[in-house]
Amino acid sequence: MTTTLEQLATLLHEVEGEHLEFKEAKEGWSKDKLVQYCTALANEGGGKVILGVTDRRPRQVIGTKAFPQIEEPRTYIIQKLQLAVEIDELHHPNGRVLIFNVPPRPIGRAIAFEGRYLERRGDSLGDMSPERLRFIFAEVAHDFSADACETATLADLDPISIEAFRRLWIAKSGNRQLENLTHEQLLQDIEAVSGHSLTYAGLILFGTRRAVEKNLAQAEVVFEYRSNDAAGPAQQRLEFRQGFFSFYDTLWQAINLRNDLQHYQNGLFLLDIPTFAERPVREAILNAVGHRDYQSAACVFVRQYPRRLAIESPGGFPHGITLENILDRQIPRNRRIADIFARCGLVERSGQGMNLIYEQSIRQGKSLPDFSGTDAHQVTLTLQGEVQDPAFVQFLERVGRETGLTFSTQDFLLLDRIHREAPVPDHLRGRLAALLDAGVLERAGRGRFLLSGRFYTLIGRKGTYTRKKGLDKETNKTLLLRHIKENSRDGSPLKDLMQVLPALSRHQVQKLLLELKRDGKALCSGRTRSARWYVGTIAPNPPGEGQ
Repeated sequence: MTTTLEQLATLLHEVEGEHLEFKEAKEGWSKDKLVQYCTALANEGGGKVILGVTDRRPRQVIGTKAFPQIEEPRTYIIQKLQLAVEIDELHHPNGRVLIFNVPPRPIGRAIAFEGRYLERRGDSLGDMSPERLRFIFAEVAHDFSADACETATLADLDPISIEAFRRLWIAKSGNRQLENLTHEQLLQDIEAVSGHSLTYAGLILFGTRRAVEKNLAQAEVVFEYRSNDAAGPAQQRLEFRQGFFSFYDTLWQAINLRNDLQHYQNGLFLLDIPTFAERPVREAILNAVGHRDYQSAACVFVRQYPRRLAIESPGGFPHGITLENILDRQIPRNRRIADIFARCGLVERSGQGMNLIYEQSIRQGKSLPDFSGTDAHQVTLTLQGEVQDPAFVQFLERVGRETGLTFSTQDFLLLDRIHREAPVPDHLRGRLAALLDAGVLERAGRGRFLLSGRFYTLIGRKGTYTRKKGLDKETNKTLLLRHIKENSRDGSPLKDLMQVLPALSRHQVQKLLLELKRDGKALCSGRTRSARWYVGTIAPNPPGEGQ
């Protein structure tokens, strides 16, 4: 779509940055310089190079004589970058303006000009870092775990890992025939072996310590226990550099060794909640091993503290995954590993592991999983172990039992936000009606909701429920009328009446006053700021009149 003069006027006020570049180019400009800026903009997601405009605000159109034949730079850019850049030529009253509309780079491909992968660095251009390039190249659907590790053979397999996997597969499938398969046939069936070579998935999951150290030393999981955040050596450190199936249970046992129970009273019974629930922890470890970037030299770290567990996994989120969609989209970075995990029942093919982690945190009254520290180079997931509100745990158990409802992940997230009195985002509002109908939630005024009265009964705070729920309409009207009577001589302005019911909006208070007026109990005299409310059907003269 051609840029209009009106759109240009808007662009002049925008901030120059990764997606917008202004150049005066009054007498002309270098083709190579143009291509360099197009390269940087494409690598940053696309944008515009605008010639004939001053680059500092307030920007002015001064016109440009660069590239009188606009097909010439278009052809040159295509030859150098293989990018279809569209050019708009605008005839502004102050002179000619050229706008080069640069598309974003293709997924998985960085754009280079004369061997340089460029990006914006403030007001100049610079070379992209190796880490940034590796992140871009990892966007494509290539599955590193499915590649053959040419230097590893069947002799590098660990029988203990294979048998651990076989037991899980039989338990998941119920197929006792799997007991009769040789190790080679078993691994051929799950594509952990390619020809006579192991795939990297086979090496990571079933390799011996010697084979992993030789061929992929970064495929290591390091466990540390630390009693506090102080620097220095950990109280315990375990290094697992062998087939994952040989240490999967050992790692959980190390975590569970210091996994204390938190107690809370439920009627006559004392119930326990573990600081670290087994299934969410296992799911988090599976995510770290299954989705990490194995071409990074870093390893997976599992750090346990008395009340939290932090898991660091090399490589940022897979391309297309963000914090906003992590519960809705599953894009495995290492599909072959994910398929093997699914085959033996460690993960679901539907990829609901992260949903389970969130649900379990809410069910147990703990803080939501924390991804602070996650960036383009690593994913950091922290599971909080402290039970924040045992009463909320009891409430969820009770309403689930009494209503027979099966809560979805969205339901749990919605209940958690309302319990914490946090705003309800738009993508969760669709679940409000069902939870209101089931009596799990109640309305507390316009656009406000709270947990049902049974929660406040459970925690022994019926007064808090009354305050949050708000007074009923007739009580509110009685309070307004009482204030009007007590101030009958001078009348009551709206701002004073709103102070009587601070939990209600201006519109809600006005609506109650109109009902009092219809009932013949109050009326308003005057307009706008001079308006006053009085008792009865006949008001005294408004202030300043008849005196």
